[in-house]
Amino acid sequence: MSLLPKKNELGFYEIRLESIGGLGANLAGKMLAEAGVLGLGLNGMNFSSYGSEKKGSPVKAFVRFADPQMQIRAASPIERPHVVGVFHEALYKTIDVVSGLDAHGIVLVNSTREFDEVRSDLHLEYGTLAIVDALGIAVEEKTKVNTAMLGALFRICDFLDPDAMRAVIRKTFEKKYPHFVEPNIRTFDRGYNEVQFKTYEVPEGSLGKAFVRPEPALGYATQPIGGVVVNPGNSILKDLSGSRQGFLPEYHESKCIHCAACDTVCPDYCFVWEEGTDKKGRPQMFLSGIDYQYCKGCLKCVQACPVEALTNMREEIGYAEDNRVPHKFILAEN
Repeated sequence: MSLLPKKNELGFYEIRLESIGGLGANLAGKMLAEAGVLGLGLNGMNFSSYGSEKKGSPVKAFVRFADPQMQIRAASPIERPHVVGVFHEALYKTIDVVSGLDAHGIVLVNSTREFDEVRSDLHLEYGTLAIVDALGIAVEEKTKVNTAMLGALFRICDFLDPDAMRAVIRKTFEKKYPHFVEPNIRTFDRGYNEVQFKTYEVPEGSLGKAFVRPEPALGYATQPIGGVVVNPGNSILKDLSGSRQGFLPEYHESKCIHCAACDTVCPDYCFVWEEGTDKKGRPQMFLSGIDYQYCKGCLKCVQACPVEALTNMREEIGYAEDNRVPHKFILAEN
């Protein structure tokens, strides 16, 4: 009898993890597959898809399971997943993370918001939505988001053995980082126990969400004669908010001494200055706020600020948009 709760037409149970670099989705996919293969004797495959290996860049990790007697010979990206794990909420802005999801599929989201809010942002009509505060757990246990997400994924994939995952965690960390073993097991257990579910009724005969493969606007067949540069090497128009891993700097104007220590260490265009006069009537530049469009959450400014006018805060949906002080670039629209 098969351990897998459901299978596609090829006989696979498929999981897709949507994340950004730095949150550990690649390692989470590897450990998830390893626990299924070594712990239950399933056949499994894990691989990832990403561009440059840097923090903030989009990452996808894929896991396929099959019954022990069935070989897995497909290494193509997963387009019709049974489970989707979303490690970072900001991905909603640029990526359809639930593209191709099975009608009775489950979406796991790292969030603290209400189910209906998350469902609206995902454009999820039906299916099961699971929410876990993976970032909060990771901060409290001084670990990473991926271990808490793994705990929640094991609760979703109840055919998997949690003890097998705990064994994989020990094997992964005990040689080089033995002090990380117990915190990561606690993080896994909390993710497993704290994940919450809400199911939206699936209409009879529903086929699930259609998978849409993103295609470039200009390519071999559509490129104008002579070519055209549609995205010049200019970062003024870029939105780096998707690179943040859950935290951003909060500006306290009353404490600021306008020393520019924050601007000195900032790698981007985050800080907005205005010219004014000091108490003695001398010209001086004053910090008016932060343009969160360019903030990728490195928090170097918080470390550099000598008066705690900048503190790190957990990002809430809408905070950056409501508190952004936009730059005024004369020769560019933003």
